[in-house]
This record gives sequence, structure tokens and C-alpha cells, in this order.
Amino acid sequence: MINFLIFGPPGSGKGTQSVKLAGKFNLRHLSTGDMLRAEITAGTELGGKMSSIMSKGELVPDEVVIEMIAAKIDSTKGVAGFLFDGFPRTVAQTEELEKMLNARGMKIDSMLVLDVDHDELVKRLIARAEQSGRPDDKDPVVIENRIDVYKAKTEPIIDYCRKQGIYQPVNGMGTIDEIFGRLSREMKKLI
Repeated sequence: MINFLIFGPPGSGKGTQSVKLAGKFNLRHLSTGDMLRAEITAGTELGGKMSSIMSKGELVPDEVVIEMIAAKIDSTKGVAGFLFDGFPRTVAQTEELEKMLNARGMKIDSMLVLDVDHDELVKRLIARAEQSGRPDDKDPVVIENRIDVYKAKTEPIIDYCRKQGIYQPVNGMGTIDEIFGRLSREMKKLI
């Protein structure tokens, strides 16, 4: 199994690209954001707790996310690997993900990081709010908080993965197809 982390700040296009890449390379796309939003939509107890946290742009507790991911991995068959989108978000989560994967005879093979200018991120998030009705993308204060949280808590993972030799920056500017082509070229090196 080949396992990829796809990274980038909110609005970088991780979700859009992940769906396309998963289809092309027979990977299971694991979007923690989608999993958590599904819990909220279903009105579960977990969803209720997470709704207030996510609406402020804050991070969900690690143990909850690891449990959700482990359950998805254990129930998935017939794929070439996994594409992690939106997780891990901290170095501690990265270490926990590695432990969980190692216990299953797996590892993180590559970290693909989409580099996108700040102004473009804000523009994409506002457009996404208009197109998909994502309430967390409408408020400029929440948008800036999400980007700040990413810089403070998530960007340190880049150094962590760079030291392991699995960090791969990818230009995230341009059209969806241009970015998809760049990501595909990087993934083909491992698949």
C-alpha cells in the first residue's frame, strides 16, 4: 500500500485534487473534514460536539480523528493505498498516525504540499462558500483564523516530514488541471 498526505492551507485545493487523484490511482480518499461534517449532518453526539469546534476554525481532538481514520482503513479493501486529506494537522497527530499505520504494517510514503499565495487562498475560500454553502468559509475572521492555525500548528509537520525525506512541495497556483498534472507526476514516481 502506498500512502500519501496531501497538504496545504485552507483553500489550497486539497479536497478537489484528492478526489481526482484517488480516482486516478485507486486510492481511498480519507478527508477528515468530510468525515466530521458527515457526523454533524447525521446529528450524532460526536457531530454536535464537533460542530461548535469546527465553526470557530479550531482543531478536533486527536483521539477522535485517529479512531475515525483507523475504522475507515480497517473497513477498506481493494485499494492501492490511502490519500490523507486534512489530517494530520500537528506533529503529535503525525506521530499518532504513524503509530496507527505501523501497527497495520503501513507507513506514510509521501507528503505532497500545495503552495498557494495568501490572497488566492482567501479568494478560493470565499468562492467555495458561495458555491458549496460551506458556512466556515464565509466569515473573513474565521478564514484568517484557519490560515493562522494552519501556519502555527500544521506547517511544523513539513519540517518533520522533510527530515524523513518524504516532503514534496507542489506549485498549487493555476488551473485545477494544471495542479492535478503536477501532483500526478509526483505520485507516479512512487506508484
